[in-house]
Amino acid sequence: MIINPDKPILQCQHLRKCYTAGVPVLADFNISVPSGKILGLLGPNGCGKSTFLKLVAGILTPDSGSIEICGIPRSEETNSLISYLPERTYFNASMYVNQLIEFFSDFYSDFDAGAAEKMLRDLGIPLNQKLSALSKGMKEKTQLIMVMSRKTKLYMLDEPIGGVDPASREYILSTILGNFNPDAAVIITTHLINDIEPVLDEFAFMGYGGEILRAGNADRVRETTGKTIDELFREVFRCYVRY
Repeated sequence: MIINPDKPILQCQHLRKCYTAGVPVLADFNISVPSGKILGLLGPNGCGKSTFLKLVAGILTPDSGSIEICGIPRSEETNSLISYLPERTYFNASMYVNQLIEFFSDFYSDFDAGAAEKMLRDLGIPLNQKLSALSKGMKEKTQLIMVMSRKTKLYMLDEPIGGVDPASREYILSTILGNFNPDAAVIITTHLINDIEPVLDEFAFMGYGGEILRAGNADRVRETTGKTIDELFREVFRCYVRY
């Protein structure tokens, strides 16, 4: 697999996906994500954010349109370039945390077990504990650490800190998201905009059907508008209704 360094990490053009006839979740969705950037994909529930991530991850198939990872059309081959965190915990609850580390080490050649163990210990998650014995928040932390301990090109995080206690969010955002490969890119979907705003390089406000209502560089928009991304989001969506 030959990666083109001059291409965006992710390029999607004219994506369309319907679950029921004539009702598109994504109607004509276009997005480009360059390397070295953390993008916040922000929008109301049901606008298609999770569907979009599943299309890129290969869990769903688009009805039409194209998806390229590092200039390569999306396929089973490009799965190795993607580390995906779904909204719901999917690990086998009967496994121990250290078994999970072994599993990821065996399954992913780019997995950094040492980095994962350090972050788990820093967050007080015992390696000899069964996942079933962990709290919901600890399970979410464990899953996020596993996903971010890979050395790959595209990290996609669907509501990564929704169940994480506020005291741990700063560590997660500064340590886990702040130290990803600069040749990679991160896409985060979340409703906790105020919490993730400090780490965002770019943002995109996504309306129903995949319409991008506003997008840009986070720092530049804050400078020109005098508003935070969270404030701007509330302003854009205050009167927004589903068609």
